[in-house]
Formats: sequence, structure tokens, C-alpha cells
Amino acid sequence: MAVPAAHVGTKATVHGSLSVGLRRLLGPDYRMGYLFITPIFCFVLSLVAYPFGYAIYLSMTHKLVGLPPVFVGFENYIRLTWDGFFQRAVVNSFIFTFGSVGFKLVLGVVMALVLTSPIRWRSFWTGVLLIPWVAPTVVSALNFLWIFDGSLGVLNYLLVRVFHVLPQGVGWLSEPGTAMASVIAVNIWRGFPFFGISFLAGMKAIPAELYEAAAVDGASTLQRFRHVTLPTLGPTFLFVGVITMIGQFQLFAEPYVMTQGGPLRSTVSLIMLMYEQGFRWWRMGYAAAIAFVLLILVLAGTAVQLALRRGERA
Repeated sequence: MAVPAAHVGTKATVHGSLSVGLRRLLGPDYRMGYLFITPIFCFVLSLVAYPFGYAIYLSMTHKLVGLPPVFVGFENYIRLTWDGFFQRAVVNSFIFTFGSVGFKLVLGVVMALVLTSPIRWRSFWTGVLLIPWVAPTVVSALNFLWIFDGSLGVLNYLLVRVFHVLPQGVGWLSEPGTAMASVIAVNIWRGFPFFGISFLAGMKAIPAELYEAAAVDGASTLQRFRHVTLPTLGPTFLFVGVITMIGQFQLFAEPYVMTQGGPLRSTVSLIMLMYEQGFRWWRMGYAAAIAFVLLILVLAGTAVQLALRRGERA
């Protein structure tokens, strides 16, 4: 069957226009770029795409270690909808996230404001405040495991025998409510220096002319902070918010070391549940399904934060 000449001419015109557009956008040697990109593309594809695709397949199988996978479709995801342990882990992950991010934001802003003020030994105090963030997570969790100990812990000793605030010691890690609060407190202690350094960098980038103009207009210190500092730190708030949310949903070391997910599964997180299913009970397919639900939650939270930021700009 003969191809109409008009059709051939149209395809040639489109191809020519596309080549001209690429040449203008990427330069005259844009074809050479494909040669340089291809090795990196194949390398990234082998390291990311294949494991990602295999994990999707694994989440749709009944896979036990040492046995071949059996394809079950969406059975693992359906099981998650009525799995009480999974539901508890999701709730705990949200509590960990929203229970700590607010305190980290406040403490981070306070830290940045203190370090931007004319105080003595500013570099020394900056280094001291960074210690919780740079200290190994497991080491910090082990230290607080001793501090919160119900019988030999330093916290109970101070509250009962030194300050006489409590009549008797509290089992900080043996009661569901106090165990959750203790893990969140340790996470806040470890995480707020990252917020402080991020906000400090954002405040250093604010032009001094903005503060001078606000002062000339008669704005007080609080008004300058509210109308100049906070709006200018909007991108920094978005950055640390997204990074922290991803990190909070991946919380593992603190609850694992301090409580092992107890008491009564009150501090188990999604990562802990995935670890238990995959490496304690050898249910690799079910663990992969939990991982993809976690990915969806993180992507949804990131999308919400980006949408809120766009709304603020609008």
C-alpha cells in the first residue's frame, strides 16, 4: 500500500522541526549527549528500577525465605486492611510524626534566633547544640533507656529524691502512654538541631534591608519576626517539613532499642512492623506490601505539603 506523499511530507516536517528545537535547546552536539547519558541511565536503571519492579512483584506473592514465591495478586494488600497490628503501626507512625514535628519547629526557630543574636561563644554553643544530631542514634537511645529506667533511672531519681516532684518512680517505658511520650521526647531531642541549623541558614540569607525598612516603618521586634522572618523562611519550612516527615515515617532505632515496640504494641512503627514480618517471621511478600503502603503515605504527605505551599504563594 502506497503512503500518500502529503503524509510523508508532514512526518518529515515534524521530524525536522523537532530536530531544530532540540538543537536550539541542547546545542548543536545534542546527539553526543545521548552517548554520555546512556551508561549512567543503564547504571541507575539496574540499581533502582529493577529492585523497585521486583519489590512490586514480591509484594504480590506469598514469599517465605527458602521457598519459591507464589503469586497471590493483591491478597497481601487486602490483608493489611484488617490487620490490627498494621493499623496500630500506622496510627503510631502518625503520632510519632505530628507529635514531634511541632516541637522541633518551635525549638529549631528558638535555636536559630539565639544563635543569630550577639551572644558570647556563639561557635561553642552551636557545637554543643549540634551534639544530639551528630551522636549515633543507637547510642542516644541506649543512654535514654538508662535514663528512663523505672528502678535505676536518673530521671526518677531526680524527680523523686532530689526535687520531690513525684512520690514514687514512674515506669516511663512500661506504660503505653508514657512509653510513647518518652520515645517522642528522645526523637525531639535528636532532631531539633537539624531544624535549628536549617533555620539559621535561612535567616542568614534574609537581606538586612528588609529589617531596616521594617524598623523605619515602626515595626517592633515581634512584628519584624512575624512579617519578615517567618514569610521569608517559607521554603525552609517546606524543606525541613518534607525531610522530617519522611524520616519520622521511617522511625526505627529509638522505639526498637528503647521499647521493642511495646508495651502492648503501643510504640511499634511501620518500619518495625516491616522488619518483624520480613526478618523475624520471614514473610517477605507481606513485608514488601507494607513497604509500598509506607511509600504511598510518604508521597501523599509530600504532595499535601507541596500543595499547601503553592496555596500560600498564590
